[in-house]
Amino acid sequence: MNNTAFVKVQEDSGVPQAARDFSVVERVVIVTGGGQGIGRELARQFSAAGAISIVADLNLAAAEKVASEIQAAGGQSMAVALDIGDRRSVDAMVGAVVERFGRIEVLINNAGIFASLEKRPFDQIPLPEWDQVMQVNVTGVYNSVCAVAQQMRTQGWGRIVNISSDAVRLGVANYLHYVSSKSALIGMTASLARELGPQGITVNCVRPGGVATEVDRAVNPSLERRQQQLTQQCIPRTQVASDLVGLVLFLSTRASSFITGQTIACDGGLTHSS
Repeated sequence: MNNTAFVKVQEDSGVPQAARDFSVVERVVIVTGGGQGIGRELARQFSAAGAISIVADLNLAAAEKVASEIQAAGGQSMAVALDIGDRRSVDAMVGAVVERFGRIEVLINNAGIFASLEKRPFDQIPLPEWDQVMQVNVTGVYNSVCAVAQQMRTQGWGRIVNISSDAVRLGVANYLHYVSSKSALIGMTASLARELGPQGITVNCVRPGGVATEVDRAVNPSLERRQQQLTQQCIPRTQVASDLVGLVLFLSTRASSFITGQTIACDGGLTHSS
């Protein structure tokens, strides 16, 4: 990634205003689900841009590995165990971050259940699986926003970025629980933006396409399906996690201060028509 627009700058009078507005230097950034996939890449690249990345993941060993990678590269990071569906775990994670750094500027709600899901007709989804997806993908976001909101209100400044999915626009079959959960994030983003805007907190949503990561999936799309999707994109190549970094970075800076309640697709133009 080219970090030219997010160069490491000190926020003082000697730095041009435009550079300060696009900077995330010394911002404390929580990335849920940061131990792998999209979350791992976001945590690494935020740190490369000068932020302090909090890698929060159910798999603490994976989070610690990412934090170690960041630190070895000269960045700042902290690994924290997080069961996002458990409010007590989320509160403990946020408490640990505030205790160490005294602030939280950015929350990226990336954690979710998808890769482990089998494709099933909607009426064959086991109810416990439906409940688990909703608990993590929807209630988990609610938990994390509730946990950081008071700190951000006290600061009078904050950025919340929710990671949804193009599956919402495409109406992907046989993943009704996942599609429904990611649809909920779009509505939550719009409502939260109304409630938190007066306190200087923006809330936006990013809608990726099918991102190729190192995470193994229970069901991989067929070669024919992948080729079909590529032909429908304006940029006909496979999307990778780094494609999301620039947009999420921008939504985490002062430069995006008048953008809130929005869902923005980052999918190579797959769903660019309205």
